[in-house]
Amino acid sequence: MSVSTRVDLALLGIRGRPPVTRTAGAGPSDDGHLVIDGLNAAIPRNPQSPFVFDGDQILFDGQDTGLDVQVIERPKFYDLVTADGVPYEKLARLHGRNVLATTVVQTCIRYSPDQRCRFCSIEESLRAGATTAVKRPAELAEVAEAAVRLDGVTQMVMTTGTSAGTDRGARHLARCVAAVKAAVPSLPIQVQCEPPADLAVLQDLRDAGADAIGIHVESLDDEVRRRWMPGKATVPLAQYRAAWREAVRVFGRNQVSTYLLVGLGEDPDELIAGATELIAMGVYPFVVPFRPHPGTLAVDVDDARAPDAALVEKVSREVATQLRLAGMSGADQRAGCAACGACGVLQNFGG
Repeated sequence: MSVSTRVDLALLGIRGRPPVTRTAGAGPSDDGHLVIDGLNAAIPRNPQSPFVFDGDQILFDGQDTGLDVQVIERPKFYDLVTADGVPYEKLARLHGRNVLATTVVQTCIRYSPDQRCRFCSIEESLRAGATTAVKRPAELAEVAEAAVRLDGVTQMVMTTGTSAGTDRGARHLARCVAAVKAAVPSLPIQVQCEPPADLAVLQDLRDAGADAIGIHVESLDDEVRRRWMPGKATVPLAQYRAAWREAVRVFGRNQVSTYLLVGLGEDPDELIAGATELIAMGVYPFVVPFRPHPGTLAVDVDDARAPDAALVEKVSREVATQLRLAGMSGADQRAGCAACGACGVLQNFGG
């Protein structure tokens, strides 16, 4: 597969519905999960796309694209329920072929219309009844054990909506990590949260058993931050940098990552320069194209569009080059979004 085709798929999406899909929640969503040419691929579902998912192939204008498409079957653990009658599927979801993902707290203090990140739909899946508001540690341990045993899951991602506490939700993450590690000690886990006010909480997460951490800033441009994520923009970039430095000390080089979204209006050369600065710190900049999807303010209010393919390819290619020069890759992370790589194209460029 040419990298340009993979970029087009990331932006234009596919028509059709693979067996493993996600419609709303934290992070990029409204996608179908496949393995394309050996790499995880979370492809937007777009009824207007020229690409069509057709069983075990992807067509373009009716013709087979020749891509090596492996379908990820609906996982067996989705058929189970807890002793309290909660479906496992409401507690954690399969991402890609081997990642178990959960949002441990499905509400966010920043979800009011004037504070909400405009690309986020974390509470929409809760409103739709597709998940529960708070996942209990014992529940997640039960689901993780089944997902490893029945479906061969090899890593787990735990994210959270931001809480009102100074820990930003990290302490509940730590309790969940400890419970899962007690049930499946060999399962690598990435945690994700905003920079906590007390950086000692990062050590608590590591001590609980977390193997990697994502502290997601989305943009390093303050004007872009105020426009797209007014609530999170109240956290100064200096606080993010302090958290990244401490996280690298605690978790190690290339076990800390952050999302950088392409297509929010940030100058691409400045975005690449910022990513290079992060790499020098030992932080993996997970460059991902902005994905407009229903349920977000970006689509429902702003009518925002996906970025230009040439922009995504330029930024991804140059950031991947910097990662290779630094000897960093997503595949070398123990767990997490960068280790999966499905929502971006960095791994297609060797990053």
